[in-house]
Amino acid sequence: MSQLLLLDSYSSDTGDLTVFEKIFPEHIKRVCFIQGDDNITYGGYRHKSTKLALVCLSGNCRVNCKNTTVQEEFVLDSAQKCLLLCPEDWFFIDSFSSDAKVLVIANQPYCTEELVHEPC
Repeated sequence: MSQLLLLDSYSSDTGDLTVFEKIFPEHIKRVCFIQGDDNITYGGYRHKSTKLALVCLSGNCRVNCKNTTVQEEFVLDSAQKCLLLCPEDWFFIDSFSSDAKVLVIANQPYCTEELVHEPC
């Protein structure tokens, strides 16, 4: 099931550094970001084998996740929060603030055959 982590952050006189180490046991294969507004919903699917990590770098958004046993809602409102999504997690992201930028990190390259869309 989904897991919310607090990323290691270090502060100094020159600024803050947040580290994305050790979020996957394997290599990172894809990095992208989503910019949204309050009128869009992103997702509505799960992956067959891809693991995702979501970090809201600025602004905030809501992530709804469910698998066969649990349904959870997460608010990403800090660049230190990292939401790990397992392949069995159906998810959608909504309630984007106007300044929201969500970083998406994946352990697999993008492949449309990897997506499983939720039946209506």
